[in-house]
Amino acid sequence: MRLTTKGRYAVTAMLDLAFHSQTKPVTLTDIAARQTISLSYLEQLFARLRRANMVKGIRGPGGGYTLAGKAVDINIADIIAAVDEPIDATKCGGEANCQNEKACLTHDLWMGLSDQIRDYLKGITLAQLLEKHHVQEISKRQDEEAKVIEIHRHTELISNLNDLL
Repeated sequence: MRLTTKGRYAVTAMLDLAFHSQTKPVTLTDIAARQTISLSYLEQLFARLRRANMVKGIRGPGGGYTLAGKAVDINIADIIAAVDEPIDATKCGGEANCQNEKACLTHDLWMGLSDQIRDYLKGITLAQLLEKHHVQEISKRQDEEAKVIEIHRHTELISNLNDLL
């Protein structure tokens, strides 16, 4: 099974959102900075997540995104499915047409693996991940790193403005 960046980034962004939107909406710019994901790519992912009713957007000053439901009700398999990422270890996409339009010798083996992976990911919620101590520590570290990058960006902007004056 190959999980592409689309599925990985969607899960990462949703976990970041779950962690940071507990007090206020979160901007995609903030998620992009913390997770080093392209803002335009996040916009595409969040359009799909919004259509799947996993996130909701809040307009205006102080706006951004929040989870559309509770973190305890959102499992990882559903996030991956929301961005159209298949959880499938078969060569044929589960169509059973792997060999001359018929099932191959190992089709059932790979279907079983796909089912196991899907069941595993369905059994893990955002809330469970939020409770993990190492996830909390990593999130805090990312917050600090993003602040340092923002300070450097502002310092560079001021320097460039001073050069223009």
